[in-house]
Amino acid sequence: MLTQEEQRKASRQLVLAMMAIGLLALGLYWRWFMPEGNGVSQLLFGASSLLVAFPILRSAWYSLLHQSLHGITDQLIALAMIGAWAVGDLMTAALLPIIMIFGHILEERSVLGSHEAIEALSKLTHSQARRILADGSVQLVNNDQLAIGDLVEVKAGDKIPADGRILEGQASLDTASITGESVPLEVSKGMDVFGGAINLDGLLRIEITHPSEESTLGKVIKLMQQAERSKPPITRLLERYAGSYMILVLLVAAITWFITNDSQAMLAVLVAACPCALVLAAPATAIAGVAVAARHGILIRSSAFLEEMADLTSLVIDKTGTLTRGTLHLQHAQINGNEDKAILFRLVASLGATSNHPVSRALSLLTPSEDYYPLTNITEKQGLGVVAETDMGEAVLGRPELFMALNISVPDVPHHDGPIAGLALAGSFRGWLLLADNLRPEAVEALADLRQLGLGRQLLLTGDRQSVADIIAHDVGITEVKAQALPEDKLICVTDEIKKGFRPMVVGDGINDSLALKAGVVGVAMGAGGADIAMSSADVVLIGSDLRRLGTSIRLSRRCRHTLQTNVIIGLGWTCAIVVAATFGLLGIAGAMIAAILHNISTLLVLGNAGRLLRFDESLDQKDNKN
Repeated sequence: MLTQEEQRKASRQLVLAMMAIGLLALGLYWRWFMPEGNGVSQLLFGASSLLVAFPILRSAWYSLLHQSLHGITDQLIALAMIGAWAVGDLMTAALLPIIMIFGHILEERSVLGSHEAIEALSKLTHSQARRILADGSVQLVNNDQLAIGDLVEVKAGDKIPADGRILEGQASLDTASITGESVPLEVSKGMDVFGGAINLDGLLRIEITHPSEESTLGKVIKLMQQAERSKPPITRLLERYAGSYMILVLLVAAITWFITNDSQAMLAVLVAACPCALVLAAPATAIAGVAVAARHGILIRSSAFLEEMADLTSLVIDKTGTLTRGTLHLQHAQINGNEDKAILFRLVASLGATSNHPVSRALSLLTPSEDYYPLTNITEKQGLGVVAETDMGEAVLGRPELFMALNISVPDVPHHDGPIAGLALAGSFRGWLLLADNLRPEAVEALADLRQLGLGRQLLLTGDRQSVADIIAHDVGITEVKAQALPEDKLICVTDEIKKGFRPMVVGDGINDSLALKAGVVGVAMGAGGADIAMSSADVVLIGSDLRRLGTSIRLSRRCRHTLQTNVIIGLGWTCAIVVAATFGLLGIAGAMIAAILHNISTLLVLGNAGRLLRFDESLDQKDNKN
């Protein structure tokens, strides 16, 4: 699980360590079976220590130039090795770095292996695409050559080359590598799809909406890299006192040597004080938490926000594109009683397909494209609707104002909190079409889950009309609503929440949410269809935009905090215990080596405890079964 450079470094250290072990074994054999040749055994011990001295001394020198918590361990081991040379204990001078080399390799496999995971994820962004040219021919190109607006063909078994919108076809997609869900996603015309998803069946024609480097998967990789490089608050706190800690350890070692005159006790103090377990407590937990979150389709920009989520007390959430899907659908049709609804729906879909207006796009989905009526003399009245000629006469689809302009009499416009379109054919009005936004099916469950987790105060914050906001709030169980809010109003609302003593999670998806997302204790952006500025302003991104992942992220955060607290206790308690034992000479005549072994045991305990986080799994299927 290491990168190639880390593998080469680990291989070199392992080779040196194995050669040093061979010389040590030969020296011990010489000492035991040929006691009169003590000089030869000392030469072998000395050669063994020199083999492993170079990487230890080089790391210690580098840590002096570039201060870090890991550097303290390198410096202390180097001092202990030099001290063993000074007192003539060449066997200890060889064994100490050998033990620590094996310990460091185990740490790297557990912690630094995340680089390889990111590199493997990056490979998912590279694929080939079947680009459709203007003359209808197909050209095979690398997906990084695709541009916005290009048309591509994706066959069964192929990987979708970049984010796009389906123009033709339907299929089942494997999106596990992106959203973390094992259940295939059923997609059809008009739906947005992620680059990196695998087409399990069917033939799709897709219009590219984001190039590969700006696709959802590309953003996933960037966010993982940022999270992997970020430092948890406790790590920054330890780094602040790293210099003082080093001075304290040297003082304790000097006092131990002065009082006991025991060089082994002094060396044992230096080795025992190596803070590896304490240093690894936070990053090992953070990296495990970030990796588990990514597996569940939750991208965390910094491990600091992973900790912040454990203490959230309120929710501020947007409506359009967040609680709702942000796409319109036909809610009700008031058709004249003697009309054939199937014929009218085909006509409505045919007219809707000629416009890019959101209402028209929604109505175009009423009928498959192959069933559209042929239209001629198509005229789009900007902001009003569409007029076209059909075999049945002139057809009109649009707002009430359009029919007034065309002198077509219409019945009273029904009261409806949402878009309304009318249909006329051959000068006769045929019916009203009432559209509405789709409430996410998981929204009620997700918000109830958050209330159980302690986020009892929930506020709906939207730029939409009050009447529409009230309906949505009632449906999902929110009692506080602020409607017709501008971006600056949303910012003020969030800052007021914080002033009142709440710690809000802010959830949104649009440009108008970016200020509020930045102001919240934790900002969460909806990844599927969310605006780029919202994603860049947010601390957490839900790739699949499933609101139930909000509860998952909080539960994971609280599990991470408990794990971190346990790791700090292990690291601090174990280190103090070994130092005290070494100071009072309780580790015996081989104190330094015993301290090194105990030190590595504490490191493995911390890594093992952090590794338990990787077993955290909360699939949406399981949550469905529980409810």
